[in-house]
Amino acid sequence: MFLALIGIILFIFSFRIPAQLSRTIDPAKIKSGLRLGALLLIVLGMLGSCVKQIDAGYIGIQSLFGKIQERTLVSGLNIINPLIDVKQLDVRTQNYTMSGVHDEGDRTGDDAIRVLTKDGLEVTIDLSILYRVSAGSAPKMIREIGIDYKDKIVRPMSRTKIRDNAVYYDAIELYSTKRDDFQQKIFKGLESEFLKRGLILENLLVRNITLPQAVKLTIESKISAEQEAQKMQFVLQKEKQEAERKRVEAQGIADYQRIIGEGLSDKQLRYEQIKAYKELAASENSKIIIMPANNSVILDAK
Repeated sequence: MFLALIGIILFIFSFRIPAQLSRTIDPAKIKSGLRLGALLLIVLGMLGSCVKQIDAGYIGIQSLFGKIQERTLVSGLNIINPLIDVKQLDVRTQNYTMSGVHDEGDRTGDDAIRVLTKDGLEVTIDLSILYRVSAGSAPKMIREIGIDYKDKIVRPMSRTKIRDNAVYYDAIELYSTKRDDFQQKIFKGLESEFLKRGLILENLLVRNITLPQAVKLTIESKISAEQEAQKMQFVLQKEKQEAERKRVEAQGIADYQRIIGEGLSDKQLRYEQIKAYKELAASENSKIIIMPANNSVILDAK
């Protein structure tokens, strides 16, 4: 369009050239050359304005004299009205993060969400939202909301939905057992609101939940007590097993002694005694063996 504008200026200027420039230059030829060049620039400018390239991952929003057109331009080369103004809009997946870590989110500084839970405690939540612009609804969104949909839709609605849902959970539930349920409720609420405004919610991630320091200490004490109780249960179970082992061992010894006591006679005991003395007599270390029998003593010296 810039070339066409220059061509128009040259074409108008060609009519204002004086009739007599010099004796060596013919003014008619100069005017004809300027007009021909001007027409060429106008044609090239118009042709350039009729072709618009849209980058991959974007769509083109057409505006004619301030009015947003319903038809969008796809990626690649497009033939358009040269009077139309085209703005490219990103339709790829975008990430909006609100975090308490410095420079980690979309805004500098602490941008975490602080909410009140069912039990009246303040909990700090870090959140990431994955979304994209709906190509079919983009003209309506730009017409009604504008290009700054992040600050007008994504940020305020997500923070509001988190606060609205956090009041149904206790702080400890958000931190542990009900975290997934809390995340799903926020996702469902945001998804429908985003669709109404031309945005598609792909995923919602509750990245971190920070509890008050007093609640943290309570949870840590509870976990420590539970671990100590489990340890004591293990010790008691081990002691019970050891007591059962000793009881079985004692019962076995008692049974053995009872069986031996019932099966041995005096002659059997006398026989075992003689065998023991015989083994002692055969030992190289033995010098004298005394074996009482019928009030007599037998001495055997090696």
